[in-house]
Amino acid sequence: MAQVASEPERGRLLNGLRVVLLPRPGEQEVLIKLRIHSGAAFDLSGKAGTMALLGDLLFPDPTTREYFTEEMKGRLNVATDYDSITITMQGRAREFERMIEILRTALVTTQLTPENVAKARDGRIKVIKETSISPGVVADRAIATRLFGDYPYGRPYTGTAESLERIGREDLLLARDRFLSPNNSTVVIVGGLQTGRVLRTLRQLLGGWRKNEQISPATFRQPTPPDSRALLINAPADQSVEIRLAVRGFARKDPDAAAAAMLGIVMRQRWEKLLPELTRSPVFVRHDSFTLPGIFVMGSSVDNLLAGKALEKAQEVIKSLTVTAVSASELDQARSETLAGLNSELSKPDGVAQALLDVDTYGTSPAAERISAINRLTPNDLQRATTRLFNDGIKASVVVGNSDLVKPQIERYLKVELMGELKPQTPLKSDSVTKPDTQPSGKPD
Repeated sequence: MAQVASEPERGRLLNGLRVVLLPRPGEQEVLIKLRIHSGAAFDLSGKAGTMALLGDLLFPDPTTREYFTEEMKGRLNVATDYDSITITMQGRAREFERMIEILRTALVTTQLTPENVAKARDGRIKVIKETSISPGVVADRAIATRLFGDYPYGRPYTGTAESLERIGREDLLLARDRFLSPNNSTVVIVGGLQTGRVLRTLRQLLGGWRKNEQISPATFRQPTPPDSRALLINAPADQSVEIRLAVRGFARKDPDAAAAAMLGIVMRQRWEKLLPELTRSPVFVRHDSFTLPGIFVMGSSVDNLLAGKALEKAQEVIKSLTVTAVSASELDQARSETLAGLNSELSKPDGVAQALLDVDTYGTSPAAERISAINRLTPNDLQRATTRLFNDGIKASVVVGNSDLVKPQIERYLKVELMGELKPQTPLKSDSVTKPDTQPSGKPD
């Protein structure tokens, strides 16, 4: 049974900053997570990575991070995804005021100097160019592009070398002015601090952070239906092939999102039963949900000679759910696995803080209510999610492997589109595949 933390204290500063405090008397450390509720989905067309680069620039001086790791024996990091920018600070509770002062500098007087922008951009480009892209990562990126096209979720939120080159200081200033505001943010504080001290410090140091009178809503033009052909990406010859089969999923706050996550567990188990060789390979079925409808994807790394058969069996799993409902034993096993994952997350301060932030980012229920909802799910709920996910028959599929060996197998089940040989340091390009960083979308309607 997943465990839930004690009820947090909630408040709001006059500038709109939402404050969530979870006191833990006696603890010597404090965890601070501040989240901006807008992420890479708002990157302008052709400039993927803008919000990630803005996150990099919140703390441009490396000595700031060194202070947290060396002086306070804690940590400081910034994580950007499609839906948010999250700042995490951990250190000694007695240094709380100093930590908020550093946070204030990042948020209120962000150092977007030409020199800092150039250094951060060059650093991010260097990492992307020097990082070898694994076939699994290529497959994940390709299936997202195949499914979403020029929709924001079809492009990497980290950016590419080409898209980052296009980002100028004026783009970062615009993003800061549009999204870095207290009324678009929530701060969660977990640790051994008294409420009065926390609120007094926040009012003093973050109370002057200027609010934004208008927050951009997450509304975008809907993506077009994906190409029904399997996209085959020719990779350097080896013994393994990456396969992906995906449909568009649900938003995080959709009532069927939890059922879709549990459905993924059932489908993985059925897939492994239909093709026992998968038990010896990395295999997953997952529902990635975001502020807007996300992706439900089946994936595995299999031997060259199994690629076609694995895709066929994945299709069989989907068909089986339309004729054979989820059994009580399948549901119980999926529920147990889901609750075990939640229990693991909520046993750590980071997981607790993340769950509290998600309430504001996604409009979802608190952890206790989510757990109750999972316990109430029935086979009929999973059947409804199945119908909503798969009834229109619109799927996208990607295969990354040796095209000479794999293409004849795939063509037995699907029409195939072939992409050229994969080069680790070269971004995906194809005349017939939507280029997510060069299309005129990704802007709010």
